[in-house]
Amino acid sequence: MPFQAPITITTALERMARHDYVLPAIQREFVWGPDRICKLFDSLMRGYPIGSFLFWRVNGDKVKSYTFYDFVRTYHARNSPHCPTLDVERGRDVTAILDGQQRLTALNIGLRGSYADRLPRMRHNNPLAYPTKRLHINLLAQGHDDELELAYHFRFLTADEAKSRNETTFWFPVSEIRDISEGDQVFDITARHDLGNLAGRMLFKLYEVVKRQTLINYFEEEDQSLEKVLNIFIRVNSGAVPLSFSDLLLSIATSQWRERDAREEIHALVDDLNRTGQGFSLDKNSVLKSGLVLLGKGDIRFKVDNFDRHTMLAMEESWDDIERALRLAAQLLSDFGFSSATLPASSVIIPLAHYTHLRQLDTGYLRRTSDAADREDIRRWLLRAVIKGGIWGSGLDTLLGGLRTVLDTEARNGFPRAALEREMARQGKGLRFDPIEVDELLDLKYGATKTFALLALLYPGIDVRNAYHVDHVYPRSRFTRARLRAAGIPEEDISVYLDRVDRLGNLQLLEGTENVDKRATLPAEWVGLAYPNSVARQGYLDRNDLGELPPLPDFLRFYDQRRAQMRERLLRLLDVDLSVVPVTREPAEDSGDRSSTERRSPVPGSRRRDIAAHIISAFSSQAPHAFLTINEIRNHRSAEYGDEFPSAGAISARLFPATGSCTVPGVIPDINERGVRGARKA
Repeated sequence: MPFQAPITITTALERMARHDYVLPAIQREFVWGPDRICKLFDSLMRGYPIGSFLFWRVNGDKVKSYTFYDFVRTYHARNSPHCPTLDVERGRDVTAILDGQQRLTALNIGLRGSYADRLPRMRHNNPLAYPTKRLHINLLAQGHDDELELAYHFRFLTADEAKSRNETTFWFPVSEIRDISEGDQVFDITARHDLGNLAGRMLFKLYEVVKRQTLINYFEEEDQSLEKVLNIFIRVNSGAVPLSFSDLLLSIATSQWRERDAREEIHALVDDLNRTGQGFSLDKNSVLKSGLVLLGKGDIRFKVDNFDRHTMLAMEESWDDIERALRLAAQLLSDFGFSSATLPASSVIIPLAHYTHLRQLDTGYLRRTSDAADREDIRRWLLRAVIKGGIWGSGLDTLLGGLRTVLDTEARNGFPRAALEREMARQGKGLRFDPIEVDELLDLKYGATKTFALLALLYPGIDVRNAYHVDHVYPRSRFTRARLRAAGIPEEDISVYLDRVDRLGNLQLLEGTENVDKRATLPAEWVGLAYPNSVARQGYLDRNDLGELPPLPDFLRFYDQRRAQMRERLLRLLDVDLSVVPVTREPAEDSGDRSSTERRSPVPGSRRRDIAAHIISAFSSQAPHAFLTINEIRNHRSAEYGDEFPSAGAISARLFPATGSCTVPGVIPDINERGVRGARKA
């Protein structure tokens, strides 16, 4: 593997354009963003080394044995994010890039192409969300670009953005440096635009970097053995931080499938899954992991050994079944109302796919009346599994393996919800909730990932298979300081109003897209218009725990009453055992356990304690205005409770009564800046 004579960037670009340089199927996709591309060009301008490259010389008589791809030139996050396939003619020698694809593609985009990424807060299907931008350098900039930590100010800009010019700004399109054949021409450009010597020196340096300096240093492997090349590729790339392990494993799969192109199949499936319903954010990790699970692979960890030739060929042979199961699982998630905005963990699709695969279910399952109870079991398990924290993070492979075992043995006749929950509990990932968790869930805010799942569990009457949205009962537009003052809200209550408006007690699910007319309408008026029939109107109010919907000055009373009703409903739905109280226990000094808890039950026959006395005791040593959470109040040791502790639910009910106001002297119920309920000392 000799070290070759270095070449210029221009020479490398020409070889990419002629398809002398190609990408082998074992390579991953282009993953660099605009900032990373800018930093590469800054490094080149500053004379920093950019690393060597590793190429593989493929003889013409071997090219038809492999699949090759072209370099990305005009990146578009929605329409063209993938490397296009190349049809290399038989007999033509090519050079495949084993290490350095990201850098070469960045040069290709910066000097020959463009970059179109999705703008923040715009929908993925909006064509205006992807403006085409080209790389520019500010020839008048002096000093470091602190935003990107660059010595030279490179930016991807639209044509309109690049027109901006003043005493410190002149954006030069980097691609135009390729049109300059002699170094002296750069000074003609700066003179024509009256830019001065600084700009001339900067542009000349860019010319030197791109056209004159031999900065591409590379090794070239000539052995034609794919096995040897694959081994080199793994050794070179497995230690590279930017290369995700799933990229590496996908590369291995691509090299070992016989009839299909693994990269195209998996990327196409991921794209299709993410277009299901309102859209998901699944990735190839979920697909590859699902493949291992559905194949019955004993070890489903992402290791090179688990993607051996036998497993990859089995995955290719079973691909149609794997793809069908994942598509049906994604549609199930969509029918349950989930999307990228409301699904906290994409890994939940894996056990769903395995279940549909085991039972050989088809799309008819989604609508058959005879399967309605089974779908409801899945929905209830799924909602609890995404609402509960800590399920789909660490220990994921162990969890998926255990869930697969349960499904393999007990899912032939229906979804084994109870058995799955037992297995999760055995692994320390049980779906049991305590009162503190319930109170924390009830304080979720608008836009939180779990908010939809919680509302769907509380109020299942909405058909989320169609368009729906999370709606403010009392419209958000009414909750500005100016409008609240105008409505006569006391100044000391305004901050509480602003906090409560976005919390769960003021949220509901409504069918259809967001109702613009409803945004400023108070709920009592809107309900009368939306449900003119009194029976239908009362049914809507009862189903959603909305009560009488008082005028705005009584919003806090509405909020507290509805939150209390939500709490009772959620306690029932989650089967919360109110006699079991989680108590934080301080770990011993030599213990590494920082989260251990013990559960204590009230002593049978013990006298009824005064919860107010316990709350007062908790604040006795606190400074005025000090804040304690309900959890901290609960864990206080008081003379009233001795070695026992009151329930968090009892404390919450005393501080935030369903009707009236708190009667505990010397404390003021409040919510801290993190949204946790508690109280302050008066």
